[in-house]
Amino acid sequence: MLNRLLVREKLQQFYIEDNQQGDLASRIFDSQAQGTLTLISKDYGIFCGTAIVEEGFQLVAPPATIDMAVEEGDAISPGAIIATITAPIISLLTMERIVLNLIQRMSGIATTTQRMSAQIAHTQTRIVDTRKTTPGLALFEKYAVIVGGGLNHRRSLNDGLMLKDNHIDYSSSLTTAIQKAKTFLGPMDKIEVEIESKEMLQAAIDANVDIIMFDNCTPEWITAHLPLIPRSILTEASGNITEANLASYAATGVDFISMGALFYGQKALDISAKVVI
Repeated sequence: MLNRLLVREKLQQFYIEDNQQGDLASRIFDSQAQGTLTLISKDYGIFCGTAIVEEGFQLVAPPATIDMAVEEGDAISPGAIIATITAPIISLLTMERIVLNLIQRMSGIATTTQRMSAQIAHTQTRIVDTRKTTPGLALFEKYAVIVGGGLNHRRSLNDGLMLKDNHIDYSSSLTTAIQKAKTFLGPMDKIEVEIESKEMLQAAIDANVDIIMFDNCTPEWITAHLPLIPRSILTEASGNITEANLASYAATGVDFISMGALFYGQKALDISAKVVI
């Protein structure tokens, strides 16, 4: 679930950024004029962003009347009404674009995640996201992955310990890096390591890490080496995985596939806003 207090704080920041001195064009309206804004889908996809609609319009026009016509995660199609909001017309127009920008991106991510998850639903592999989020929007983007049926990887740098190539290079070896990490881990912390060779794989197995990530490895290489890993260690494939090669990576039998493609180059779901005075 989204933290509503954090959502309000973020929306307030976005509102101030976009409306530092108010909406110049809205001055043509009487300050008490009421209007009804309808959010309408213009595309097929998965809706995500109920909290954005509800908190966004209440932020500038309490008490706005907000009627959601769909639920979080519902499939929507062109012409579907998502929500209707009744409030002062000035408040509706000053918040319209902020709400639209967020729910379009979130719905686009949820739609892509759902589509990719469906492609590998016949396997035990789950799709997870990455930290390749848009600065300032990680809260919303990672939530959209959940709505689309995926899982979050790390939500922040302190959400598990991940040893990547730079950490390993500094420590001179993977074994040394893991030994150092274990000296300051708490009882609930997990260690994940990137591996790129059979030698690194064996070192990770010997150190009994929690998760092994096959980084930029081919599906064939993963398939050949996965049997070496005890089932007590989870496995993940990552690096240049796209919708085109997703199925071949899932067929290897890894537990997770992490995809930055859920975020970058993402197509926003087309949603429009129509205001009636």
